[in-house]
Amino acid sequence: MTEKEILDKIKNLEEEEHNLYSKNGLSTEERKRTGELQVELDRYWDLLRQKRALSEFGHNPDNAGLRGSDTVENYEQ
Repeated sequence: MTEKEILDKIKNLEEEEHNLYSKNGLSTEERKRTGELQVELDRYWDLLRQKRALSEFGHNPDNAGLRGSDTVENYEQ
């Protein structure tokens, strides 16, 4: 994925999340979806950071890959 494609994906996920949160009360299914969106956003932000870091240090940014939710959700802060 190109950086633009990643940013477009992030934008779409954020818009969907915003639309859900703008409602007055969420159904169980909608709450589940917001959780899924947050994980997907974390995964795509991680991919973007990987690509930028690889590029910054002279490596091929195409070597970056979308990591699994278990990986990105368990990073230490």
